[in-house]
Amino acid sequence: MKVRIAPSLLSADFARLADALAIAEEGGADLVHVDVMDGHFVPNLTIGPPVVRALKRATRLPLDVHLMIERPEETLEKYTDAGADWISVHVEATRHLQRCLGLIRRGGAKAGAAINPGTPVAALAAAWEDMDFALIMSVNPGWSGQPFLRSSVARVRRARENAASAGARAAIEVDGGVDASNVGELVEAGAEVLVAGTAIYGQEDPVSAIEKLRAAARGGVRV
Repeated sequence: MKVRIAPSLLSADFARLADALAIAEEGGADLVHVDVMDGHFVPNLTIGPPVVRALKRATRLPLDVHLMIERPEETLEKYTDAGADWISVHVEATRHLQRCLGLIRRGGAKAGAAINPGTPVAALAAAWEDMDFALIMSVNPGWSGQPFLRSSVARVRRARENAASAGARAAIEVDGGVDASNVGELVEAGAEVLVAGTAIYGQEDPVSAIEKLRAAARGGVRV
């Protein structure tokens, strides 16, 4: 099983995003995680399509765009047009999950459904065949640097089992408080995409931090 490392730009210096992208590339990251927040679905406010488009021009890495916004179906096309390679929408933010996933795929990106810590994994049940990945939030979304919620390991395992029962091959992504102390058990539980912010950009040597995370993940790889 291939495990992907996705540095989260939410923890980087927004005045030096080009440098943050270069760090991700030098460290051998597989994706770059980009959090889009609207100040309504979550309390924070971050970036939008123009910045996603600029990031796309500045890196060879795929952009994993996590939409923490209300009514994502109204603006999805702007993010596919901006060059997002992966896009996830929250089940809590739309009444039209399958429609959103279909729009993402038709726009040429991989489609994902995200759930907050308080949302049952069963909320994904109707959409497994429509998604390429499921994003399990391991903190309450909105701010970087929050502590990892231990219950997330069991939620990852449940999501992996539910996907298998549905005959789906959606990857399981985890975002929030991910670091070298928990990636092994997350991978063992079935996580394939690990989003890390503070554990990379909050470290003195971010390039080495990416390598350390990959080594820790390798220890939990199932065969």
